[in-house]
Amino acid sequence: MDDSLPDADATQLADLLGNVRATLNRHTFPLASSGAADARRETRAAAEQLDDYILPRIKSLDAPLLAVVGGSTGAGKSTLVNALVGHPVTRSGAIRPTTRQPILLHHPAEGHWFADDRVLPSLTRQRAVVVDGEAEAVPASLVASASEGSAAALLLKPDATIPMGLALLDAPDIDSIADENRRLASQLLAAADLWLFVTTANRYADAVPWHLLREAAQRDILLAVVLDRVPHGVEEEVRADLHTLLANEQLGHAPIFVIPEERLDPLGMLPAESVDPLLRWLRAISADAEGRREIARRTLEGALRALGHKVEGIADAVDDQAEAAARLQEAARASYASALEAVLESTKDGTLLRGEVLARWQDFVGTGEFMRGLESTVGRIRDRIGGFLTGKPPRAVTVESAIESGLQTVIVEEAAKAADRTERQWRAEPAGRGLLEPDTQTMSPDFTDTVAREIRAWQKDLLDLVRSEGADKRFAARMLSFGVNGVAVALMIVVFASTAGLTGGEVLIAGGSAVVGQKLLEAIFGEEAVRRLARTARTQLQQRCEKLLAAERERFTDRLRVLAEEPSPEDLRALAITLTQRRSVAEDLKNDDNDDAVPEDGQ
Repeated sequence: MDDSLPDADATQLADLLGNVRATLNRHTFPLASSGAADARRETRAAAEQLDDYILPRIKSLDAPLLAVVGGSTGAGKSTLVNALVGHPVTRSGAIRPTTRQPILLHHPAEGHWFADDRVLPSLTRQRAVVVDGEAEAVPASLVASASEGSAAALLLKPDATIPMGLALLDAPDIDSIADENRRLASQLLAAADLWLFVTTANRYADAVPWHLLREAAQRDILLAVVLDRVPHGVEEEVRADLHTLLANEQLGHAPIFVIPEERLDPLGMLPAESVDPLLRWLRAISADAEGRREIARRTLEGALRALGHKVEGIADAVDDQAEAAARLQEAARASYASALEAVLESTKDGTLLRGEVLARWQDFVGTGEFMRGLESTVGRIRDRIGGFLTGKPPRAVTVESAIESGLQTVIVEEAAKAADRTERQWRAEPAGRGLLEPDTQTMSPDFTDTVAREIRAWQKDLLDLVRSEGADKRFAARMLSFGVNGVAVALMIVVFASTAGLTGGEVLIAGGSAVVGQKLLEAIFGEEAVRRLARTARTQLQQRCEKLLAAERERFTDRLRVLAEEPSPEDLRALAITLTQRRSVAEDLKNDDNDDAVPEDGQ
């Protein structure tokens, strides 16, 4: 019977899984949100299972089943492996954790299945020393040393006592004190066709093993539980309690093999009869070629289904990243929008017509004298203002400088407040803290100078407006006595004192000064033209303020561009649906010529 994918199905499934693998590889979860670390681990685990198990098993359904021996620290995994083989192949040590490097035992005729990177490609290969045709037992100290030099290494040990069609892998402790050992143990279990889960009579209810056993239930993997070191006389009682716990997790079908507490011989070996039931079970599996294929199919089906659920969970984590980014984006947007509003309010409520600006303006137009003649005709006001302004351009410059200084102070102060608010809000959230270094400068070092340049550019805009409006000969003659700079300064004053149109009842006056500027402009251009000039001047000022504050806001929001290369959660969910709702592997894996398959005699 042939058991690889037909060409069309193989291509379709390979394309699907290749797409899944590429998509997972693009996810980095760059924001330090609360679930980012877990999401990175899940993504890495999903990618590793694709590389370590799913893709190799699809390509080689007839490869030997990989039985991973896993369990807690000191549960007796290595001792069990030695007993199953019938002689020492690894020696336990007193130092915990004992199994620091995974050891894979296989029949000598089936070494080619594991010598390359067909399975567990991320692990380098090391070969055990062979003496007189047998692999020597590797002392725990040497295994530890090899592990320290190459933590991600797989030690290959051929042994003729291992039945063909089956390989045993002694994995690191699932609850190791070493993070890398725990991670590697999970990776190896995810690459298994069959789990031999080893626990002890006094630790079988521990939380850590049950987390992995629940994963076994989700994957529908073939599982056998080895209950080690059970005191004589309580075997059935303990077995019954463990079976109840397994049944509660939908694992009641898993066989339980009880190994009584026995004294080890001088070689550290258990009595052969203590593991005889487990050994017979394993040999029965290895002898049944069709049964092995069915185990591989079922495990692969469960792995694909579990992968779909993992991808769905990863999509949820991507949503969390997007939501965190949106909160940070909104915090920055709101802070700088508030700053812009405050700046614009200060430019139209008379705030800037105080202090230095007011003093320079009054000095410029002689406010006291002109206020006494406000009831005179517009022509007389124009004449008197014109006479005052003639030949005194330096005073216009002093007003411009005072306006520049006052406006610059307002913008810089509001930008600083916005930066402070944004930084506090970002640092209150893990994702924001992760994007801000402790000494992050939240305002541009040259922001003050940049603001000054923008204000001067705006003042030049007003000069251009005035020149353009005064191009008509009638207006040009009137402006001649005031000077372009003087008219532009008057327009600035009017802008800073008005909230809307420039009719007399709508002007907000600081010390009466704005009325003078308004009347001067009306005398030159007329009321409607002045209203239009003021609107244009205000719009240009607002645009420049928006530009300044947007650039400062982007010092924060540009940090969120790390999400730009992340695939959308919709892509992941589409892949998850395809994985979980596709037809069964049993239907896929048929009518195939498996060129890699090795005959049962290994020839």
